[in-house]
Amino acid sequence: MAVNLDPTSLRESRVIAINRVAKVVQGGRRFSFTALVVVGDGNGHVGLGYGKAKEVPLAIQKGTEEAKKNLFSVPLAGSTITHEVLGITGAGRVLLKPAAPGTGVIAGGAARQILEEAGIHDVLAKSLGSSNAINVARATIAGLAALKRPDEVARLRGLSPEEFVPTGLLRAYQESERGPHIPTEVA
Repeated sequence: MAVNLDPTSLRESRVIAINRVAKVVQGGRRFSFTALVVVGDGNGHVGLGYGKAKEVPLAIQKGTEEAKKNLFSVPLAGSTITHEVLGITGAGRVLLKPAAPGTGVIAGGAARQILEEAGIHDVLAKSLGSSNAINVARATIAGLAALKRPDEVARLRGLSPEEFVPTGLLRAYQESERGPHIPTEVA
């Protein structure tokens, strides 16, 4: 489900969490670092990566490379998501709800950073399971990946999108798919 994007369209990667881990060996402890990194273009594409290395910058670099490999597209309806969804990964459970324009990103920690990188400006999120940043991040990504496009749902139900999807949601989704309106000439 990876998406090929122009690397210049991606924002700078965001580090969600850095953790120092130790391996106990005969002479003592060997320390290394893990980095949980999210990367997105702020316009409906987001990816999550987890890198491990002996040094922090290398761990971040590895996490960023993995996040770029794991990019996927998120269906947006204007500045929010298309429907309510519960993302579950292991013990992490994150509930994502669409919100009215102007609400903002009501989320905490890892979920907030992922939603902002994806370009979602109005959403309600609640972490219901584990509070571990890795579990919350993976559950948020699972929730975003589980979102369905309104026209796809209508087709699966054997209906036309106009008779199944609310008109405001359908219009907002179609505008999001078209991309931002950039005027070519001044009136």
